[in-house]
Amino acid sequence: MSFIPFKLAISAEMVFLDLPFTERVKRIHALGFSVEIWNWTTKDIQALVATGADFTSMTGYISGNLTDPEDIQQLLDSAQESLAVAAQLGCPSLNLHGTGLGDQGLPVKPVAQTTGRMWLSACKTLEKIARLGEDAGRVFLLENLNTEVDHPGTPFARADDTLALIEAVGSPHLKMNLDLYHAQIGEGNLIELIQRAGNAIGEIQVADVPGRMEPGTGEIHYRAIARALFGMGYSGVVGLEGWASGDSEVALERFRQAFTLDG
Repeated sequence: MSFIPFKLAISAEMVFLDLPFTERVKRIHALGFSVEIWNWTTKDIQALVATGADFTSMTGYISGNLTDPEDIQQLLDSAQESLAVAAQLGCPSLNLHGTGLGDQGLPVKPVAQTTGRMWLSACKTLEKIARLGEDAGRVFLLENLNTEVDHPGTPFARADDTLALIEAVGSPHLKMNLDLYHAQIGEGNLIELIQRAGNAIGEIQVADVPGRMEPGTGEIHYRAIARALFGMGYSGVVGLEGWASGDSEVALERFRQAFTLDG
């Protein structure tokens, strides 16, 4: 008998692009998936609540970064605002990056090299973020990104970087959003990476390489990834954050099948 041991979620930002955003959410929900969103400030939150969809993740800040004194407070303030929206949506997890991202996913303040002082500052800022999450009963997720293709100039981008920061903070309210698309481009050895991250993982995000489309369109063996996750006892969210190679509904079904295991 086949079964799915994970909660499968879809980024509404990247599929059913011909539909208004709230209609995308309704379609994803109707197909039996949970929903993820990015910048909540551009959304009709009450309309999203009214869809009845299960929201698993949303962007957890509006502006700011982890290291610059004038930007840290912006990050903390906007994280607090995001927590209020997460409460409205019933969304348990809020996503962060190593720095604020602007147009086309490029960092607002690109960094050529991270210094020791920046690492210490990032750790202290994330400790404060984790306390905000604890007070609100939510979890912040720090996502790894690739700097080779999509996000050049982003500090703390590699999965090794995000894992090091999360382990240094040591809070159940700060976990890793392990994006395997980004990790494949930047690091590879995905199953070993998953096993090394272990309990630090708060979510797995997926898309295939190259192209950032649904599983089965590229080089990543996602059926093997699914077996490895199940074997280590992971039963949390696996989110498709990728474009549809063709019809969105077909792409979502391919994603579902990639994470369906045989009993």
